[in-house]
Amino acid sequence: MISKLTYRIALILFSAVFLFTSCKSKKAVLKGSPGEVVKPQGFIADKYADIMGVDRGDIQNGRLYNFIEEWTGTRYRFGGLDKNGIDCSGLAYLLEQQVYGINIPRMTSQQITVIKRKYEDELQEGDLVFFDFDGKKFSHVGIYLQNGYVVHASTRKGVMIVRLRDPSMYKYFSRAGSIQPDAVYTSGQ
Repeated sequence: MISKLTYRIALILFSAVFLFTSCKSKKAVLKGSPGEVVKPQGFIADKYADIMGVDRGDIQNGRLYNFIEEWTGTRYRFGGLDKNGIDCSGLAYLLEQQVYGINIPRMTSQQITVIKRKYEDELQEGDLVFFDFDGKKFSHVGIYLQNGYVVHASTRKGVMIVRLRDPSMYKYFSRAGSIQPDAVYTSGQ
């Protein structure tokens, strides 16, 4: 007959094994190096394909979508540059640096100066998209993803993905473009 102690030890070991093998954490992992395109994790590809209405295979830049996954929902904080709060230009600054290995200025008013202007139908992943909120020219920035979607730091909802042509955003759309190859800055700017 099995003693109570042996039974308890077996039960604890079984529970531990079950717990560790059944709890596969779905956490975004920023793999690779800045500028390197790595295959996205399956759940990331599925999630962002659904959000943007594209095929799963269209989600190819794992670093980009894992970065977005890590930051989604982070609250807006003017001047913020960490998970306690981030502003729109800070999000663009960090994303371009950590995903693409590109250093751009920290402030929106300076970020507008490093782009080569494009028409809306020419936009590609990683391009910067500017808006004129509160009557201020180029007062907000987002990063173009694909299929008409942009990631940005909303003052009300924090970091999120929206359609560029969403009426609440599009009426403020001002300019967009790709970062010029010769626009290299040091991290401190």
